[in-house]
Amino acid sequence: MKTYKFLFVIVFALGFGSCTNDFLDINKDPNAITADQASAKYFLTVPQYKLYAPDNYPYWRAMLIHADRFAGYFTFGDNYSWWSDELGYKYSASYTDATWDFFDGYFGQLDNFLKLTKPGGDFENEYMYAVGLIIKGLYYQMYTETFGEIPYSQAGNPDILLPAYDTQKDIYKGIIADLDAAMSTIGDVAKTGEGIQDLGTNDLYCGGDLQKWKKLANTLKLRIALRAYGATGDDFGAAAVSQAMAAPLLSTDADNVLMTKDNNISKWNSDSYAGAWLDFGGFGSGGGWTVSQPMVDYLRDYNDPRLTKFVKPALGGTFKFTRPASGSDNTLWPKRVTYLCDVLNAAGADYTKTGNENTDNEVTISMAANKNFVGQPVRLNGFIQPLIRREFFCIPTDFFVVKKGTTSNLYPEIVLTTAEAYFLKAEAIVRGVSGASGNADTEFKEGIRKSMKMWGCADGDINTYLAMSALADITTGSTSQKLEKIAVQRWINSYTEGFEGWAVVRKLGYPAVLANGVSDPDIFGLGDMSGKYPERMIYGSSAKSKNGANLAIAIGRQGADAMDTKLWFSKP
Repeated sequence: MKTYKFLFVIVFALGFGSCTNDFLDINKDPNAITADQASAKYFLTVPQYKLYAPDNYPYWRAMLIHADRFAGYFTFGDNYSWWSDELGYKYSASYTDATWDFFDGYFGQLDNFLKLTKPGGDFENEYMYAVGLIIKGLYYQMYTETFGEIPYSQAGNPDILLPAYDTQKDIYKGIIADLDAAMSTIGDVAKTGEGIQDLGTNDLYCGGDLQKWKKLANTLKLRIALRAYGATGDDFGAAAVSQAMAAPLLSTDADNVLMTKDNNISKWNSDSYAGAWLDFGGFGSGGGWTVSQPMVDYLRDYNDPRLTKFVKPALGGTFKFTRPASGSDNTLWPKRVTYLCDVLNAAGADYTKTGNENTDNEVTISMAANKNFVGQPVRLNGFIQPLIRREFFCIPTDFFVVKKGTTSNLYPEIVLTTAEAYFLKAEAIVRGVSGASGNADTEFKEGIRKSMKMWGCADGDINTYLAMSALADITTGSTSQKLEKIAVQRWINSYTEGFEGWAVVRKLGYPAVLANGVSDPDIFGLGDMSGKYPERMIYGSSAKSKNGANLAIAIGRQGADAMDTKLWFSKP
């Protein structure tokens, strides 16, 4: 994608970095760039793609191993996998540190853009600065909802080497204040300037369209306000919801904020699921993964047209399983074989089983090829792993794991969607937030339509789903039943954006099969939380070694530095 390359040309020309050979063909004489061609817009692209598509290391560890799996989108622990699906639910410093270091290290790139564009900055531009404030809100929302209290108000201050940690409540308030300031600055202006002052295609999120940025900011404000609403001590959520509902939100198909990936640069600069998938050999690899049972169940059981957009049917095949010779694996083998068959039966899978797990030492399971939609249960332990053939379960479609450079149709990263704006409005109305008015079911159905359109579903299939599916109607039922449907649709819509999907489950408690955790140690890995659902991640080692005194104060306020410590937003 040219925008990525242009950034590096300018950085080279200004002496801040160097280009790769792939970038040199954009400008054979990069040093010929003159002062009147320099612009802060060339410093925006990296902070944008590094937030949603960082290099391979954090993409694996922060996104795939933690956020996407805590959200219940993807699973490990099949027979090929290097790990059981307990990975991530049991603390591992190396994986957790990678996530903390990703968030902690990201800020400097964005802070540089803010300092360049702020009043008195080298590239002063109030509209670019407003854009930077909105990205700052996106970043800090993910960061605080992953760990809880983090350095915020003092972060980036060169005079403070050890910044204090802020409460999540204050961080949310600060984000909303920044979003309000950005929207006020933008006003009715369409773009950041003319010529070199126009963000244009260097803006990977909104293409330089400031009115789209304004709607993005207001939708983010509504999301954060609803996340805070009802939490202990919340004193701003309702007012912020009312304000956001009264202003323009993302509303059309064109308003979806989706970041197109660079299709050429190395995964060590900007990765994707394809990088993680193909690094280790694809389907039969130790690093591959399947799609979760909750996701496939909701799509299959309700005839959701997003099913074939998200997953492939199970490959199928015939497999013989032998009872272990001794020990607890021998004793529990009948229970585990029965559990596997129960999963296949619940999915309506076309399969046969030969042999009796209670009386025989072998059973054979044959599943029809490329026909069955079966999701893998989450958090399976390592003892049941030999029975969990990847061929029995759905994997992501090629859209998500296709190799870079082989297609122009590389899946985009979700920043914020139009569908979510409609779901948020429906949620606010159902929850009876002051200032939230309108028909909740109308907003809800439009959110489903926008989601399905975004994922490429046909209009006829969408209309059928809206008319026939019980999961697409909130005209009847209790408040909790309506909120469950809204939460599930928000969760489905955020597929591949695990940080947001995880937050939806924690705040609203749905899908309940995820929020309720697991309890049977014969089948599941209970992790460090006795099977409870993860509420946060443990702080990184560098946070403890570099700024331990301020971290200790935060832990004293927030609660134990443990994965089951609830964050402020999800405490009633």
